[in-house]
Amino acid sequence: MSQHVDNAVDAVRTYIADHRTAFLDDLSAWLRIPSVSAQPDHAPDVRRSADWLVAALKDTGFPAAEVWDTPGAPAVYAEWPSADPGAPTVLVYGHHDVQPAAREDGWNSDPFEPVVRDGRLYARGAADDKGQVFFHTLGLRAHLAATGRTSPAVHLKLLVEGEEESGSPHFRALVERHADRLAADAVIVSDTGMWSEDTPTVCTGMRGLAECEIRLYGPDQDIHSGSFGGAVPNPATAAARLVAALHDERGRVAIPGFYDGVVELTDRERELFARLPFDEERWLRTAKSHGTGGEAGYSTLERVWARPTAEVNGIGGGYQGPGSKTVIPSSAMVKLSFRLVAGQDPARVRDAVAAWVPGRLPEGVRHEITFSPATRPCLTPLDHPALRSVVRAMGRAFDKPVLFTREGGSGPAADLQDVLGAPVLFLGISVPSDGWHAPDEKVELDLLLKGAETSAHLWGDLAEHWRHAP
Repeated sequence: MSQHVDNAVDAVRTYIADHRTAFLDDLSAWLRIPSVSAQPDHAPDVRRSADWLVAALKDTGFPAAEVWDTPGAPAVYAEWPSADPGAPTVLVYGHHDVQPAAREDGWNSDPFEPVVRDGRLYARGAADDKGQVFFHTLGLRAHLAATGRTSPAVHLKLLVEGEEESGSPHFRALVERHADRLAADAVIVSDTGMWSEDTPTVCTGMRGLAECEIRLYGPDQDIHSGSFGGAVPNPATAAARLVAALHDERGRVAIPGFYDGVVELTDRERELFARLPFDEERWLRTAKSHGTGGEAGYSTLERVWARPTAEVNGIGGGYQGPGSKTVIPSSAMVKLSFRLVAGQDPARVRDAVAAWVPGRLPEGVRHEITFSPATRPCLTPLDHPALRSVVRAMGRAFDKPVLFTREGGSGPAADLQDVLGAPVLFLGISVPSDGWHAPDEKVELDLLLKGAETSAHLWGDLAEHWRHAP
């Protein structure tokens, strides 16, 4: 590493160390606001959280910071143009709403009164997601101080949602309405995490999600299984057979067309996943499960991160009370969810499922199928120049090689990619032990400051290496 780089790292690190106390005091003030979007009684607090963040961003130096209203909870938008008109434009996404929390849930301290114990900051939102949004303010200040700039090296924008913990019901419409102002060359999502305290990682993608409920109807009412059994179709049996037909003997989804367009894992990606210190027995304990399963030919991490799935989330029909009731039920129900990977179109998956179901049902069983709104998958290729900048910036902050993960879940990041047409990069420092959504949620303070360091290095790296990005 050159002397120039060493000096930059030292300057950023010194600035962050010198301003650590003030940063944590400000973050704690924000964490004290119980911005629980899922509880109507806290709607004024969510509004207060948005107003607080606008003031904090203006104090950081953003010349424009404002509340964006939605039919639900408010979001916050801010922007700070670079003095260099040719610099790339970067949008940072996070959210300021939090999960419900109460002391009686099992917290060792008031969830909305932040406390520091053993180098960890405990509070609801410390990791998910206020801490990870707020480290960008310290990182930006360090970037300016270390470079002597009076504006960021990139055109910097922030969008901080207020309904993520409530399913982001108005988020896509918000992005579509403000697409011109949100336009960016790249999106940085800071609502994610790393593999562990000792293994810095960058997430390169999230799976999408499609869901449906299938209702099956046979007789017009429950009927006697002795008088009619074996002579009329049973919708509960049809539901069981439908579920049994969902996968083949190798664990692949058996719906024709389901895998159309799937972007397969490269050998390089599989090799990088294999480098992670994955303990399958420990993972099974976390999963409260007693064995692995799934599509043959793939490792556990590959199945969770990079392969599409079909899961039965619920199945029911007929009598389920104590004792017996010898009936053929009039109806049955199956709930299915499909995790999707890059290359899959949720609309095509929906059509494939809708076409598959009738052919698996016997004559005399009618069906209704209802689909929920879908989330698209997103994936950034390993050789993307913006991803390389994130990796270099994190490597400088952590002084370690950076590995790669994906996220098996789904989130609103795909809406940003879909509407804005910009690649999505993930920059997060939270670790599994932080306990998102659980009692005693916390963030490791050393990692939080490493996040600020990464942010400080990222803007200059993007400006230097991605100026002529397509």
